[in-house]
Amino acid sequence: MVRVLAVSDVVEEGLWADIGPARGADLILGCGDLPFEYLGYLMNALDAPLVFVPGNHDPDLSGYRVSRAGLTLRAGLPARPPWPDGAVSADGRVVDVAGLRIAGLGGCRRYRPGPNQYSDRQQARRARRLAARVWLRRPASQRQLRGRARHVDVLLTHAPPRGVGDGSDPVHQGFRALNLLAARLRPALLLHGHVDPDPADHRDHTLGHTLVRNATGWQLFDLEPGTGRVTDVTGHHSPGHHSPGHHRATPYRTGQHNAC
Repeated sequence: MVRVLAVSDVVEEGLWADIGPARGADLILGCGDLPFEYLGYLMNALDAPLVFVPGNHDPDLSGYRVSRAGLTLRAGLPARPPWPDGAVSADGRVVDVAGLRIAGLGGCRRYRPGPNQYSDRQQARRARRLAARVWLRRPASQRQLRGRARHVDVLLTHAPPRGVGDGSDPVHQGFRALNLLAARLRPALLLHGHVDPDPADHRDHTLGHTLVRNATGWQLFDLEPGTGRVTDVTGHHSPGHHSPGHHRATPYRTGQHNAC
């Protein structure tokens, strides 16, 4: 069982003041639009690895890669990435950490000039490339299972899938490419941010075999690798409150969220 702290979009002053409620997390998953200073604080305070994808308010993170020697390069030259030391950007990548396989695809629908924004066609191309990377890294035991296999444990995104917890305005509408990607990868859990939770605090939806969760603010839960069982521990919900339970699927702001 892996205890996951999922964060997105809102800097929670309560965690700045007291990390205690999130203590015990084995892994931090960031869904974008959070200052790297805040993410670095969470990493250091919890002594836990961080895997993240960028949101539309984050800087341009494209072009960075890690050489075989372990150096971070950009345009072929050594470069210091803007994210915290030891953190891993999963945007367009597959990452194995804490016993979980995580695939990531950041960004939202393009609505103004700036990084980490894509048209539907651009995001569809990115999703196909990510699916191909996952397919190439699948274990031998899954190669004969085709559509029945779960290829990743978590699909980490900034925007939600289309029609699954997304907004009605163009900026906050989800990507159809994520619906197709979830169908191909069959993750146990899809985590996203970018949109305000439902006023009734309906953060969870299902998409086929996948539990789709809005991580805006912070969520602490246990995720069992392989089975996909999610057990809530605690989290910040504004407004409303989501009772703990079990689930299984067959500009920066502070304390208040108005995603854009």
